[in-house]
Amino acid sequence: MKPAFILTPFLMLLLPALARAADPVPSPATDLAGSLGQMLFGLVVVIALLVACLWAIKRLSQPRNAAGVLKVLGATAVGPRERVVLVETGPKVLVLGVAPGSVRTLHILEASDFPTDAATNDTGTVAGGDFAGWFRKALERRHGA
Repeated sequence: MKPAFILTPFLMLLLPALARAADPVPSPATDLAGSLGQMLFGLVVVIALLVACLWAIKRLSQPRNAAGVLKVLGATAVGPRERVVLVETGPKVLVLGVAPGSVRTLHILEASDFPTDAATNDTGTVAGGDFAGWFRKALERRHGA
């Protein structure tokens, strides 16, 4: 092994100390200002890195393909941990039963058969977006017919 390879890292460590020794001694006021400037610069760099990392996490965690395909129309609780959820997928509306660890398709409707603005009762008047009432009446019509 050549001695130049062994001395090179040692000289690289000593070089900044030698450069500082050649500089005149700074006054305490300029040393304090320089230290504060370095500290503020470091703080700005750390905050900028934090903001960039948070932006990247937010950007990468967004769902890519399901955002425009699925649309939740409504949901209602049927038990302490169970729900019935209406999900629109293109021309179909799915009635899903959702429980912890389980999602089941209860019924499939055509989107044209399902009112999109608000639920309507048998007389055709608006029921004020009452999903539970509309769902109950839809089931009664389905089983009655």
